[in-house]
Amino acid sequence: MTSDDPASAPGPRSIENLSALSPAQTEAVLDLLAEAAHSDGRQAVSEQGRLQLRGGPREGVSHLLLSAGDELVAYAQLEDTDPVEAPAAELVVHPAHRGHGHGRALGSALLAASGKRLRVWAHGGHSAARHLAQVLGLSLFRELRQMRRPLTDLDLPEPVFPEGVTVRTFVPGQDDGAWLAVNAAAFAHHPEQGSLTQRDLDDRKAQPWFDPAGFFLAFREDRLIGFHWTKVHAEEGIGEVYVLGVAPGAQGGGLGRSLTTIGLRHLAAQALPTAMLYVDADNKAAVSVYERLGFVTYETDLMYRTET
Repeated sequence: MTSDDPASAPGPRSIENLSALSPAQTEAVLDLLAEAAHSDGRQAVSEQGRLQLRGGPREGVSHLLLSAGDELVAYAQLEDTDPVEAPAAELVVHPAHRGHGHGRALGSALLAASGKRLRVWAHGGHSAARHLAQVLGLSLFRELRQMRRPLTDLDLPEPVFPEGVTVRTFVPGQDDGAWLAVNAAAFAHHPEQGSLTQRDLDDRKAQPWFDPAGFFLAFREDRLIGFHWTKVHAEEGIGEVYVLGVAPGAQGGGLGRSLTTIGLRHLAAQALPTAMLYVDADNKAAVSVYERLGFVTYETDLMYRTET
């Protein structure tokens, strides 16, 4: 969520709520996101949200386009797929059009579209986004930390896996179903990660960054019990602990730490200077593990919601 606030908007303002975007609309939104990222120093819409711009309609996903005259000046995505939680949104206003109330108008449209049950991400937690959340009557309820550590001179011991556990890399097509099942179990209480589908996995496998050589699977006999999927951000020169999960019955035996280590050693071998990851601030056990591995908080994403 990025915005500025008030003042009256110059010229006519209109908002379209669409279930899917045309190729031209998709490119216009991507251009807007790129301009905002260049100005703000980070993306206003998550990877999942950007993937959902393409490929036609997706159940529970809608796109709100705010135009001033004929120019697209703001965008929001609303996802209503969680059976329990309120719909979740991300929104961004073009840097050249902030300060004219577009963020407030788009936020109000999101409240109307969600029946006034809404969660909104503010990536980076900028002051303008916090102010907009207050204007919309939203309260802070979730903090997601981005943590980083250097990979130069990485000095982590050889990972030791529990007895009977073997590790190999992901085989696309062969391991999809098993991975989706363990991912859903490991992140059963995670509103985004735990709901990934085959389509979501296929979207990621189709991305230029996808590399099965950095996607590690841990098996006990022939049963998948854990994984560490790494990602390389080539332009930034950063490796990511993209997704790390352990099946509920295999937790507590050091498997997560060993999988983290094998992934970090893989990233370091590619001469990447830095590793990053995302973790919920209230996941004290995971934060503690990552801190012991040398990670420190780099920045924070905040989620706001309506009072329910």
